[in-house]
Amino acid sequence: MPAHSGLVVLASTLVLASGVVCTPSRSARPVDAPQDAEEPIQSRVDVLPTGERILVEEILIDAPLAEVWRAYTTEEGYTAWAAPKARIDLRVGGTILTQYGADAEIGDPGTNTLHIVNYVPERVLTLRAEIADNWPEVMKQDGDRLTNVILFDALSPTRTRVESFGIGYGDSPEYEELLEFFLTANRSLYVELKRHLE
Repeated sequence: MPAHSGLVVLASTLVLASGVVCTPSRSARPVDAPQDAEEPIQSRVDVLPTGERILVEEILIDAPLAEVWRAYTTEEGYTAWAAPKARIDLRVGGTILTQYGADAEIGDPGTNTLHIVNYVPERVLTLRAEIADNWPEVMKQDGDRLTNVILFDALSPTRTRVESFGIGYGDSPEYEELLEFFLTANRSLYVELKRHLE
């Protein structure tokens, strides 16, 4: 199982604890019980008419927008909450490379690659994960569709909303299982993001 999705981050992208609760909406399939609207981390899975799933996550962070953006787009910021080792080339066509192996370096086997599809500074970041051999077969088949769109919104000078949309998940038992995993794992990751910034 990949360490990142969210596709985060897949990444969405693939960024990745128990007890996660989700907010149902008219188009959403609740994964668990509804949460309070003021909960700082909310998650749900929306089902499109086509049957595709979108993993939707919203995080409220008591930190200025510029600091939240830096946490996603600089090596110093990213390694403070998302991965122990990272190399970021912030440009359209650039990459976010991460490594979780204790004795491994960026570029060694096990390095994860997120491709930067596009970005608008402090507004939007779109990522697509490079599908690795050890990823689930269903994700290998759909790797060109799995995308993570991350929106950044300054609610005040000291409060920021991050919305992550993991796009391209299919309608199958395999995806249901993966989405359950991502909901739980991503929540733990966003807890680290809030801890780092607040």
